[in-house]
Amino acid sequence: MVTAAAYAVTSAEGAFEKTTIERRELGPLDILIEIKFAGICHSDIHTARNEWGGTHYPVVPGHEIAGVVTAVGSEVTRHHVGDRVGVGCFVDSCGECDACRAGEEQYCANRVTGTYNARGRDGEWTQGGYSTHIVVTERFVVSIPDGLELDVAAPLLCAGITLYSPLAHWGAGPGKKVAVIGMGGLGHVGVKIAHAMGAEVTVLSQSLGKKEDGLKFGADHYYATSDPETFRSLRSRFDLIVNTVSVNLDIDAYLSMLAINGTLVELGLPEKPIEVRAFSLAANRRSLAGSMVGGVAQTQEMLDFCAEHGIGAAIEVIPASDIDTAYDRVVASDVRYRFVIDAATI
Repeated sequence: MVTAAAYAVTSAEGAFEKTTIERRELGPLDILIEIKFAGICHSDIHTARNEWGGTHYPVVPGHEIAGVVTAVGSEVTRHHVGDRVGVGCFVDSCGECDACRAGEEQYCANRVTGTYNARGRDGEWTQGGYSTHIVVTERFVVSIPDGLELDVAAPLLCAGITLYSPLAHWGAGPGKKVAVIGMGGLGHVGVKIAHAMGAEVTVLSQSLGKKEDGLKFGADHYYATSDPETFRSLRSRFDLIVNTVSVNLDIDAYLSMLAINGTLVELGLPEKPIEVRAFSLAANRRSLAGSMVGGVAQTQEMLDFCAEHGIGAAIEVIPASDIDTAYDRVVASDVRYRFVIDAATI
């Protein structure tokens, strides 16, 4: 067993407190990682505050983990002591179903195991990256290329792959017009990746408050959705729209912006069901789709792509003692654009 310092929350209304947790004994295929940085994802907040239900307390969130290998099991071949590595949203899957065999572990038919708040195959509840160390089977550990600093790489393990996967799947690239709804922790990374893929990128944001940042990140155009003229002027414009916000939008209005055979991909998880008129889909043969993060292989592909193109998240590094304040600021949209915890302060 490895004893790790961690920050945990014990109730939906409680504050984070420093504690210690036990990481499992290193198995033959396991890797012990000294965590250097852990990003704060909005999913962490939903879980810590039990907004989705099903939170098992105490819980240590964190699935955007960047660190260094400090020990490996006897049968590990992919990573070595001293390697710079990352861990994303999942730490295990069945490895046998069609999805797992296709490298799409996130869609495991037999339940993928989340990095935190999930019961592992050993029966124990997983605890995440707001800690000093974690033990993960090598199959779910990715390499962080030397071209990426660990702090800006950490959010890519969720935010980065959440955008890269649909952009790659639906073919963002030269000659394609791509719109990103929202310029937050997810959206700003999506702008960078879509631009690097060669697409013509448009940001659709509620206001023009972040226009300067959006253009700096690679957007070609920036529109305020609070202006009704935006929807009229962009009618039938885009091949692909990725929605990164988790509020219920007028989806029909956004579907009207799709060109023939265009697709709107839902990445955010709004509280209420999505309502859409059938005619909005029938017109222009439009599609409404969804996407999760990518599998392990695609996550590695994404990290290599980001290193090649100099893409990292725009971050604010905080000490672990500021987690509660950071959560409140995320909810208030008061961050540009991602909080990252310095694990040395845990």
